[in-house]
Amino acid sequence: MSVPTPAAQLPGGVAMPLLGLGTWQLSGEAGYRAVRTALETGYRSIDTATTYGNEAEVGRALRDSGLAREEVFVTTKLPPQRAGREEETLRASLDALGTSFVDLWLVHWPPDGRARPSTWERFLAAREQGLARAVGVSNYSTAQVDELVAATGEAPAVDQVRWGPALHDPRFLHECAERGVVVEGYSPFKSTDLGDPVLAEVAAAHGVTPQQVVLRWHLEHGIVVIPKSASPERIAANADVLGFSLSAQEVTRVDGLSRVRR
Repeated sequence: MSVPTPAAQLPGGVAMPLLGLGTWQLSGEAGYRAVRTALETGYRSIDTATTYGNEAEVGRALRDSGLAREEVFVTTKLPPQRAGREEETLRASLDALGTSFVDLWLVHWPPDGRARPSTWERFLAAREQGLARAVGVSNYSTAQVDELVAATGEAPAVDQVRWGPALHDPRFLHECAERGVVVEGYSPFKSTDLGDPVLAEVAAAHGVTPQQVVLRWHLEHGIVVIPKSASPERIAANADVLGFSLSAQEVTRVDGLSRVRR
C-alpha cells in the first residue's frame, strides 16, 4: 500500500480507513500470522470481536509489528448476550488486546433482536471514559438506529453490515448518510458471483481481478470494507486496490448486480 488508504470521518475527528483486515475465523497462530502479514503489507485497520476468540493474537501481532498503537485502527465488538455487562466485556477485550482503548467498539448484533438503547447508553459512556474513540453497531436496521437516536440523541458512528454487489441497497446507504452513519461492509465476496461477466469485463479493463473490482467498488461508494484472508498473497492482492479507480459508468454496472428489491 504505497498509496495512502482513504478514510471515513467519524465523530470526534476519528479517521477510519476504508480498507481493513477482517479476522473472523482467524484464530491461534494462523490469526497472528495473518494480522502480522497485513500490517507488514500496509493495512492500518484490523477488525476483531470478542466472539472471534482472537483478540490476544491481534494484540500480539500489533505489538510485534513495531507500529505505534495510534497508527492502527482497531475495532472489536460486544456479543449480544453480553448486554448488561458492557464495560466488563470491553475491559476484558482491552486486556486481551493489550491496549488501553479501541478505536471503534460495536454492538455485534441487536441483543435479542432489539435495538437495546440501554446498551447504547453504556457504549456512549465507554467512549466518554476514553475506552473507545468511537462507538457503533453491527447488523442494525435504520429503524433500530432511530430507536437509539430517539433515546440518546446520538447516532452510531458506524453500522457494520454484510455487503457486496448482490446486496447493494441504495436506500439503506441514503438512510445511513442522512443519519450521519458510516456503512462498513463485511463478507464482500461471500454474496458475490465473482464469475459474473460484468465483474470480469470491468476487471479486464483495469488489469485486475474481480475481487479487486468488488473492493474498489466499496471504496468508490465510501463504504468501509474488511476482506478476510489468511493467505499472504490474497492479503496483498486485497490491499492492491488503491492504484486504480472505477468510472461512474463502471460503478453503475456493478450496482446493477444487486438482488435487493424494495
